[in-house]
Amino acid sequence: MFKKINKKIDDINDKLDKANLIELSYILGSKKEIIKRNLLAGIFRGVGIGIGITIISAMIIYFLQRLIRLNIPIIGEYISDIVSIVQKNI
Repeated sequence: MFKKINKKIDDINDKLDKANLIELSYILGSKKEIIKRNLLAGIFRGVGIGIGITIISAMIIYFLQRLIRLNIPIIGEYISDIVSIVQKNI
């Protein structure tokens, strides 16, 4: 009887080790670990968003400046105003 129970416990233990559920339960149980993990995730998200917006804005301004050089009468003036406003605010 005890051999069967020990065998079952060993099987469960092996499955938990393979799934890393022991480490996960330790992390979820620790408040400091949760706070640290969420703080780092928030910092990296903020940095990523900042870099992404900077790159996309630079690309948009670059393409708008290229459109101005095409000298399309109505569109060129409108885009020229937008670019000048953006450059004044930088």
